[in-house]
Order: sequence, then structure tokens, then C-alpha cells
Amino acid sequence: MTTRNAQLVTEVRALREKVVGVTDVVVASVDGLLITAETDDVADPESLAALTAATLSIARRAGSMTSKGLLHHTVSRFTDGYLIAHTVGEMALIGVLADAGLDVGRLHDETQASAQRLTALLDPAAPPAPGN
Repeated sequence: MTTRNAQLVTEVRALREKVVGVTDVVVASVDGLLITAETDDVADPESLAALTAATLSIARRAGSMTSKGLLHHTVSRFTDGYLIAHTVGEMALIGVLADAGLDVGRLHDETQASAQRLTALLDPAAPPAPGN
């Protein structure tokens, strides 16, 4: 029997493996508490979770102040890569670190699908996935 925690780890690992350029993935609560991670030795998962939550918080505030609607994701592009924060329902997020060769469009597509599955896994009222 697979636990929800194992399913979360599997989902995060799959996202990291599906998109070329992704080096680190975290799932965290909107207040920055780490839920699960798949990272290399460079990024501290707890720090990445907190930074990603702060990034989303600022972007949400900007969206609210400018009447642009609900936030879906943010993309921060740096000289050597990206930090992308994607909402997972209203209470969680996915943070992705990637190198400069990232296909942002592909990541966006994969992250949307992953966010839907993660939302179901993080909802305590949701029934377990079939076969679990």
C-alpha cells in the first residue's frame, strides 16, 4: 500500500525527471513549511520552500493591488537559471529551480498537471488514489 507521502515524493520526482533543466523541486505550504522535496546538494529544501512562499506572497499581493485576478505562477529568471513558483490550490505551492536551458513552456504544462494531482494528494478529505 502506497502512502500519500510516498505519492507526494513520486510526483515531485517525476516532475523533476520529466523536464530537462529542472534541478530542484519543493512542495510547501503557502507559509513556507516544507512538505516534500527532490533537490540536489546545492539548495537547502527548507530555505527554498520559504523563499518560494515569500515570492508567491509578494506576487499575490501585487495581483490583488492591481486587480489582475488569482495568481497561477511566477517566473524569476537569473543569469544562470530560474526560480519558478506555482500555486497548488490555495494552501500549497511548488517551487522549481532550474538551469538556464529550461524549457519554461514545457515546465508550465507539466507543473499544471502535477499541481492538480498534488492538490488531490494534499486534501485530507480526498479519498486515496485507486489501488492504494
